[in-house]
Amino acid sequence: MTKRALVIDDHPITHLGASRLLRDLGYDPVGQAMSGEDALQQLAVDAAPDLIVLDISLPGAGGLDLVTPLREAAPQTRILVFSMNDQTGFAARALQAGAQGFLSKNAPPADFRDAVRTIESGEFYLAPKQAMALATLRAGASGDPLGALSDRERQVLTLIGQGHGLQAIADRLGVSYKTAANTSSVLKKKLGVDGINGLMKFALDSGV
Repeated sequence: MTKRALVIDDHPITHLGASRLLRDLGYDPVGQAMSGEDALQQLAVDAAPDLIVLDISLPGAGGLDLVTPLREAAPQTRILVFSMNDQTGFAARALQAGAQGFLSKNAPPADFRDAVRTIESGEFYLAPKQAMALATLRAGASGDPLGALSDRERQVLTLIGQGHGLQAIADRLGVSYKTAANTSSVLKKKLGVDGINGLMKFALDSGV
């Protein structure tokens, strides 16, 4: 099945690079919009894309302010915010507004691919550093470190507790080895443990 994407960014080089990566992931056509107003006009007359890649530094209305109207115009479309600003606060605001992922433009192409595949699967995507920072805030508020874990992180923790290695976990969940390894790294930071053995012990002790 053909997948459609829309890249909203006012830099032609970003359009070129993102379009190439998206076509490698099966998106064709990949539409382009140079501003939020342009994007909303396109959505008013064209079929909604499966994925929107959105910059937050745009002429006119800012990218974060666009997430809500984009969500209203295309409720089934997944939104990946793609920005030079990788501060945790921006990532949190993007997810609160309705985006499914947040990725820094400084990230390597492999991370872009992982981000798209992750949100395609229905999961939320954050870089490990951002995920850890948000989890720390949430865990501090709730006092429960497990409450800060995403569904995917709980799945990985459970499988580690069952004795599965990272490659086996990646195969079982249908993700790349790098994604499984990144999730493991985030878990170690969130839960304050060292190594796979520490995660295994935590999983067994907590009964996940």
